[in-house]
Amino acid sequence: MKSEQIAINSQCTFHRNLEEALDAYAAAGFRNVEPHLNLIRAWLDDGHTVGETRQLFESRGLRVVASSQLEIICFGSPDARMPNLRANVENARLIRALGADKMIVGTDGPEQNSVGALGAVADAVRNLAEATEATGVEIAVEFNWSPIIRSLQSAVRVAEMADHPRVGVLFDTAHYHVTPTKLADINEDSVRYIKHVHLNDMPDRPADLTHRDFDRVLPGEGVLDLPEIISALERNGYSGFFSIELFNAQLWRLPAKEAAKRCYESLLPLCEES
Repeated sequence: MKSEQIAINSQCTFHRNLEEALDAYAAAGFRNVEPHLNLIRAWLDDGHTVGETRQLFESRGLRVVASSQLEIICFGSPDARMPNLRANVENARLIRALGADKMIVGTDGPEQNSVGALGAVADAVRNLAEATEATGVEIAVEFNWSPIIRSLQSAVRVAEMADHPRVGVLFDTAHYHVTPTKLADINEDSVRYIKHVHLNDMPDRPADLTHRDFDRVLPGEGVLDLPEIISALERNGYSGFFSIELFNAQLWRLPAKEAAKRCYESLLPLCEES
Protein backbone atom coordinates (compact mmCIF):
# COMPACT_ATOMS: atom_id res chain seq x y z
CA MET A 1 0.00 0.00 0.00
CA LYS A 2 1.32 3.40 -0.99
CA SER A 3 0.42 6.66 0.72
CA GLU A 4 -1.37 7.88 -2.40
CA GLN A 5 -3.79 4.95 -2.05
CA ILE A 6 -5.04 5.84 1.42
CA ALA A 7 -8.39 7.55 1.90
CA ILE A 8 -10.74 8.49 4.72
CA ASN A 9 -14.41 7.61 4.99
CA SER A 10 -16.44 10.45 6.48
CA GLN A 11 -18.01 8.06 9.00
CA CYS A 12 -14.78 8.55 10.95
CA THR A 13 -16.04 12.07 11.76
CA PHE A 14 -19.65 11.53 10.72
CA HIS A 15 -21.19 14.23 12.94
CA ARG A 16 -19.25 17.07 11.25
CA ASN A 17 -20.56 19.30 8.48
CA LEU A 18 -18.97 18.82 5.08
CA GLU A 19 -16.79 21.92 5.06
CA GLU A 20 -15.45 21.23 8.56
CA ALA A 21 -14.77 17.61 7.66
CA LEU A 22 -12.88 18.47 4.47
CA ASP A 23 -10.76 21.07 6.27
CA ALA A 24 -9.84 18.39 8.80
CA TYR A 25 -9.01 15.74 6.20
CA ALA A 26 -6.82 18.09 4.18
CA ALA A 27 -4.99 19.31 7.29
CA ALA A 28 -4.31 15.72 8.34
CA GLY A 29 -2.68 14.90 5.01
CA PHE A 30 -5.43 12.99 3.21
CA ARG A 31 -5.91 13.55 -0.50
CA ASN A 32 -8.63 10.95 -1.12
CA VAL A 33 -12.04 11.05 0.54
CA GLU A 34 -15.01 8.69 0.68
CA PRO A 35 -17.86 10.93 1.85
CA HIS A 36 -21.15 9.38 2.88
CA LEU A 37 -23.88 10.70 0.62
CA ASN A 38 -25.91 11.87 3.62
CA LEU A 39 -23.15 14.40 4.27
CA ILE A 40 -23.15 15.48 0.63
CA ARG A 41 -26.92 15.76 0.38
CA ALA A 42 -27.13 17.81 3.58
CA TRP A 43 -24.69 20.27 1.99
CA LEU A 44 -26.70 20.35 -1.23
CA ASP A 45 -29.92 20.88 0.74
CA ASP A 46 -28.35 24.01 2.21
CA GLY A 47 -28.48 25.53 -1.27
CA HIS A 48 -25.14 24.51 -2.78
CA THR A 49 -24.80 23.08 -6.28
CA VAL A 50 -23.02 19.88 -7.23
CA GLY A 51 -20.38 21.97 -9.00
CA GLU A 52 -19.80 24.05 -5.87
CA THR A 53 -19.57 20.85 -3.84
CA ARG A 54 -16.94 19.36 -6.12
CA GLN A 55 -15.01 22.64 -5.95
CA LEU A 56 -15.13 22.40 -2.16
CA PHE A 57 -13.06 19.22 -2.43
CA GLU A 58 -10.76 20.37 -5.21
CA SER A 59 -9.91 23.70 -3.55
CA ARG A 60 -8.46 21.70 -0.66
CA GLY A 61 -6.50 19.32 -2.84
CA LEU A 62 -9.01 16.54 -2.19
CA ARG A 63 -10.86 14.19 -4.50
CA VAL A 64 -13.84 11.91 -4.03
CA VAL A 65 -12.98 8.27 -4.72
CA ALA A 66 -16.13 6.43 -3.61
CA SER A 67 -19.38 6.89 -1.71
CA SER A 68 -22.38 5.05 -0.33
CA GLN A 69 -25.82 5.51 1.16
CA LEU A 70 -28.43 2.89 0.31
CA GLU A 71 -28.88 -0.82 0.20
CA ILE A 72 -30.36 -2.49 -2.88
CA ILE A 73 -33.83 -3.94 -2.41
CA CYS A 74 -33.65 -7.33 -4.12
CA PHE A 75 -36.75 -9.00 -2.70
CA GLY A 76 -40.36 -8.00 -2.29
CA SER A 77 -42.76 -6.33 -4.67
CA PRO A 78 -41.89 -4.20 -7.71
CA ASP A 79 -43.57 -1.30 -5.91
CA ALA A 80 -40.77 -1.46 -3.36
CA ARG A 81 -37.92 -2.29 -5.71
CA MET A 82 -38.46 0.34 -8.41
CA PRO A 83 -38.23 3.46 -6.21
CA ASN A 84 -35.11 1.98 -4.63
CA LEU A 85 -33.58 1.35 -8.06
CA ARG A 86 -34.31 4.94 -9.10
CA ALA A 87 -32.78 6.29 -5.88
CA ASN A 88 -29.62 4.23 -6.38
CA VAL A 89 -29.37 5.40 -10.00
CA GLU A 90 -29.55 9.01 -8.79
CA ASN A 91 -26.85 8.25 -6.23
CA ALA A 92 -24.59 6.83 -8.93
CA ARG A 93 -25.10 9.95 -11.04
CA LEU A 94 -24.22 12.17 -8.09
CA ILE A 95 -21.12 10.11 -7.31
CA ARG A 96 -19.98 10.43 -10.91
CA ALA A 97 -20.66 14.18 -10.90
CA LEU A 98 -18.41 14.47 -7.83
CA GLY A 99 -15.62 12.77 -9.76
CA ALA A 100 -15.75 9.27 -8.26
CA ASP A 101 -16.42 5.91 -9.89
CA LYS A 102 -17.28 3.57 -6.99
CA MET A 103 -20.60 3.12 -5.17
CA ILE A 104 -20.74 0.79 -2.19
CA VAL A 105 -24.07 -0.89 -1.52
CA GLY A 106 -25.66 -3.33 0.88
CA THR A 107 -28.70 -5.49 0.21
CA ASP A 108 -31.85 -6.72 1.86
CA GLY A 109 -32.54 -10.44 2.20
CA PRO A 110 -35.20 -13.09 1.65
CA GLU A 111 -37.45 -14.62 4.28
CA GLN A 112 -35.22 -17.69 4.22
CA ASN A 113 -31.53 -17.50 3.30
CA SER A 114 -30.28 -19.96 0.70
CA VAL A 115 -27.62 -20.20 -1.97
CA GLY A 116 -30.39 -20.02 -4.54
CA ALA A 117 -31.56 -16.67 -3.18
CA LEU A 118 -28.20 -15.17 -4.12
CA GLY A 119 -29.46 -15.27 -7.70
CA ALA A 120 -32.09 -12.64 -6.92
CA VAL A 121 -29.39 -10.44 -5.41
CA ALA A 122 -27.20 -10.89 -8.48
CA ASP A 123 -30.12 -9.96 -10.75
CA ALA A 124 -30.85 -6.79 -8.77
CA VAL A 125 -27.22 -5.69 -8.71
CA ARG A 126 -26.88 -6.38 -12.44
CA ASN A 127 -30.04 -4.34 -13.10
CA LEU A 128 -28.51 -1.42 -11.20
CA ALA A 129 -25.26 -1.71 -13.14
CA GLU A 130 -27.16 -1.71 -16.43
CA ALA A 131 -29.31 1.25 -15.34
CA THR A 132 -26.19 3.25 -14.49
CA GLU A 133 -24.20 2.29 -17.59
CA ALA A 134 -23.82 5.91 -18.70
CA THR A 135 -22.14 6.88 -15.42
CA GLY A 136 -19.36 4.28 -15.53
CA VAL A 137 -19.71 3.93 -11.75
CA GLU A 138 -18.74 0.52 -10.40
CA ILE A 139 -21.05 -1.20 -7.91
CA ALA A 140 -19.29 -2.80 -4.93
CA VAL A 141 -21.43 -5.09 -2.77
CA GLU A 142 -20.37 -4.94 0.87
CA PHE A 143 -20.52 -8.32 2.55
CA ASN A 144 -22.06 -8.28 6.03
CA TRP A 145 -24.13 -5.21 5.10
CA SER A 146 -26.80 -7.71 4.20
CA PRO A 147 -28.74 -10.47 5.94
CA ILE A 148 -27.77 -12.94 3.21
CA ILE A 149 -24.32 -11.86 1.99
CA ARG A 150 -22.39 -12.59 5.16
CA SER A 151 -18.90 -13.41 3.89
CA LEU A 152 -16.42 -12.62 1.15
CA GLN A 153 -17.32 -15.95 -0.45
CA SER A 154 -21.02 -15.11 -0.78
CA ALA A 155 -20.25 -11.62 -2.10
CA VAL A 156 -17.95 -13.08 -4.73
CA ARG A 157 -20.65 -15.60 -5.65
CA VAL A 158 -23.06 -12.72 -6.28
CA ALA A 159 -20.50 -10.90 -8.44
CA GLU A 160 -19.86 -14.08 -10.42
CA MET A 161 -23.58 -14.62 -10.98
CA ALA A 162 -24.17 -10.98 -11.91
CA ASP A 163 -21.50 -11.38 -14.59
CA HIS A 164 -21.16 -7.65 -15.24
CA PRO A 165 -17.79 -5.87 -15.47
CA ARG A 166 -18.90 -3.06 -13.14
CA VAL A 167 -20.23 -5.34 -10.40
CA GLY A 168 -17.83 -6.37 -7.67
CA VAL A 169 -17.17 -6.50 -3.95
CA LEU A 170 -16.28 -4.15 -1.10
CA PHE A 171 -13.74 -5.75 1.25
CA ASP A 172 -13.78 -4.51 4.85
CA THR A 173 -11.33 -5.80 7.43
CA ALA A 174 -13.92 -5.55 10.24
CA HIS A 175 -16.35 -7.74 8.30
CA TYR A 176 -13.47 -10.06 7.45
CA HIS A 177 -12.87 -10.46 11.19
CA VAL A 178 -16.44 -11.12 12.35
CA THR A 179 -17.64 -13.35 9.48
CA PRO A 180 -16.52 -16.83 8.36
CA THR A 181 -14.10 -15.20 5.90
CA LYS A 182 -10.54 -16.51 6.17
CA LEU A 183 -7.18 -15.25 4.92
CA ALA A 184 -7.09 -18.07 2.36
CA ASP A 185 -10.28 -16.64 0.84
CA ILE A 186 -8.28 -13.59 -0.25
CA ASN A 187 -6.97 -15.15 -3.43
CA GLU A 188 -6.76 -14.48 -7.14
CA ASP A 189 -10.29 -15.76 -7.73
CA SER A 190 -11.83 -13.37 -5.18
CA VAL A 191 -9.57 -10.33 -5.46
CA ARG A 192 -10.41 -9.92 -9.13
CA TYR A 193 -13.85 -8.80 -7.96
CA ILE A 194 -12.73 -6.46 -5.16
CA LYS A 195 -13.39 -2.85 -6.21
CA HIS A 196 -12.65 -1.01 -2.96
CA VAL A 197 -11.26 -1.71 0.53
CA HIS A 198 -12.18 -0.39 3.98
CA LEU A 199 -9.42 -0.56 6.59
CA ASN A 200 -9.83 -0.70 10.36
CA ASP A 201 -8.63 -2.76 13.30
CA MET A 202 -10.57 -4.84 15.83
CA PRO A 203 -10.12 -5.35 19.58
CA ASP A 204 -8.78 -8.44 21.33
CA ARG A 205 -12.03 -10.26 22.02
CA PRO A 206 -13.89 -13.20 20.43
CA ALA A 207 -14.95 -12.24 16.92
CA ASP A 208 -18.50 -13.50 17.48
CA LEU A 209 -18.83 -11.13 20.45
CA THR A 210 -17.42 -8.14 18.58
CA HIS A 211 -19.70 -5.58 16.94
CA ARG A 212 -18.98 -5.23 13.25
CA ASP A 213 -19.17 -1.42 13.39
CA PHE A 214 -18.96 0.10 16.85
CA ASP A 215 -16.04 -1.97 18.16
CA ARG A 216 -13.69 -0.83 15.40
CA VAL A 217 -10.42 0.78 16.48
CA LEU A 218 -7.61 2.58 14.72
CA PRO A 219 -5.14 0.46 12.74
CA GLY A 220 -2.41 -0.67 15.10
CA GLU A 221 -4.64 -0.58 18.18
CA GLY A 222 -6.20 -4.01 17.64
CA VAL A 223 -5.31 -7.59 16.83
CA LEU A 224 -5.76 -7.82 13.06
CA ASP A 225 -2.66 -8.58 11.02
CA LEU A 226 -3.32 -5.72 8.62
CA PRO A 227 0.05 -5.99 6.81
CA GLU A 228 -0.71 -9.63 6.04
CA ILE A 229 -4.21 -8.82 4.79
CA ILE A 230 -2.96 -5.93 2.65
CA SER A 231 -0.19 -8.12 1.26
CA ALA A 232 -2.70 -10.83 0.32
CA LEU A 233 -4.88 -8.29 -1.46
CA GLU A 234 -1.99 -6.75 -3.39
CA ARG A 235 -0.29 -10.06 -4.14
CA ASN A 236 -3.48 -11.19 -5.83
CA GLY A 237 -3.91 -8.07 -7.93
CA TYR A 238 -5.63 -5.35 -5.89
CA SER A 239 -4.30 -1.86 -6.66
CA GLY A 240 -7.16 0.41 -5.59
CA PHE A 241 -7.81 2.62 -2.58
CA PHE A 242 -7.65 1.68 1.09
CA SER A 243 -10.18 3.83 2.95
CA ILE A 244 -10.16 3.97 6.74
CA GLU A 245 -13.71 3.59 8.06
CA LEU A 246 -14.43 3.78 11.78
CA PHE A 247 -17.58 4.15 13.88
CA ASN A 248 -15.61 4.95 16.99
CA ALA A 249 -17.24 6.93 19.81
CA GLN A 250 -13.88 8.12 21.15
CA LEU A 251 -12.96 9.60 17.76
CA TRP A 252 -16.37 11.19 17.41
CA ARG A 253 -15.83 13.12 20.65
CA LEU A 254 -12.60 14.66 19.38
CA PRO A 255 -12.31 17.85 17.32
CA ALA A 256 -12.53 16.90 13.65
CA LYS A 257 -8.92 17.84 12.92
CA GLU A 258 -7.58 15.72 15.77
CA ALA A 259 -9.72 12.73 14.77
CA ALA A 260 -8.60 12.98 11.14
CA LYS A 261 -4.97 13.36 12.20
CA ARG A 262 -5.14 10.17 14.26
CA CYS A 263 -6.72 8.32 11.35
CA TYR A 264 -4.02 9.46 8.93
CA GLU A 265 -1.15 8.70 11.28
CA SER A 266 -2.52 5.21 11.98
CA LEU A 267 -2.27 4.36 8.28
CA LEU A 268 1.29 5.55 7.67
CA PRO A 269 3.02 2.52 9.26
CA LEU A 270 1.12 0.34 6.79
CA CYS A 271 2.45 2.24 3.78
CA GLU A 272 5.48 1.03 1.85
CA GLU A 273 7.24 4.37 2.24
CA SER A 274 7.13 4.21 6.05
